Amino acid sequence: MAGPAFRAAAVRVRVPATSANLGPGFDAFGLALGLYDDVVVRVADSGLSVDIAGEGADTLARDERHLVVRSMRAAFERLGGQPRGLEVVCANRIPHGRGLGSSSAAICAGIVAARAVTIGGPSALDDEALLALASELEGHPDNVAACLRGGFTIAWTDEDSAKAVKLEPAAQVVPVVFVPSTEVLTETARGLLPKTVPLADAAANAGRAALLVEALTRQPGLLLAATEDRLHQDYRASAMPDSAGLVGALRAEGIPAVISGAGPTVLAFTDAEGADKLIGFAGPGFAAHRLELDRTGASVLPLDV
Repeated sequence: MAGPAFRAAAVRVRVPATSANLGPGFDAFGLALGLYDDVVVRVADSGLSVDIAGEGADTLARDERHLVVRSMRAAFERLGGQPRGLEVVCANRIPHGRGLGSSSAAICAGIVAARAVTIGGPSALDDEALLALASELEGHPDNVAACLRGGFTIAWTDEDSAKAVKLEPAAQVVPVVFVPSTEVLTETARGLLPKTVPLADAAANAGRAALLVEALTRQPGLLLAATEDRLHQDYRASAMPDSAGLVGALRAEGIPAVISGAGPTVLAFTDAEGADKLIGFAGPGFAAHRLELDRTGASVLPLDV
């Protein structure tokens, strides 16, 4: 049986940074942010070429170990076969090891690019299958759902397959991220979590997670209460004491703030008027950035955009 046919022209894929958990929505909630990695892929006659600019340019592998390449290979298998060669160019802007979904972005960029360069790819690997594959590669669906779909997503696993719904964040919500200079590995942060938690904490988080859906989409005035968490942030504080301290300081001022994903980046919510003031909270060791919300998710773009 013949394998798939591939497009001769290069394709460009843009994927957003993401913040998972958002406080109480542990391993379920994700939010797409206006900070992007770009990947350009072309099917070649033979071999593999990987070029990297920006984040990870000095540390990432430039061979089959690269996460974008590994993700493309997995997608090509689902699409029916591998191309003879690949040229991959990555422009990375999402910080690595900071809780902003850099690995999810690489995975999503790879599988979306593989689908885009395969003739008939979107019908052979539809959006639901794309999410399932991305979740399988990442190990959990929260970041990849937001990266693929954009906006505010709620993800879950049903019969071993990832599912997600997308909601539109309220227009007045403005995210500000405080990115520290040091990394924390996701594996390290997850290793600090307990096997069990008190029932009262689980019940409190369920209520705040439900409230967060309303707060983030319709009533941002409720975000401070809605972002309260008892399941994971306190347990991880020892791995990121400065970030935990910043979250506490922001919340003491009435500003909704959480650890972004597994950390150590801090995510705070404000409005257009308060964003510039919030930047001033960045202490030594943090770089503060006002971002837009990404409402589109992973996109295939013209090469000249």
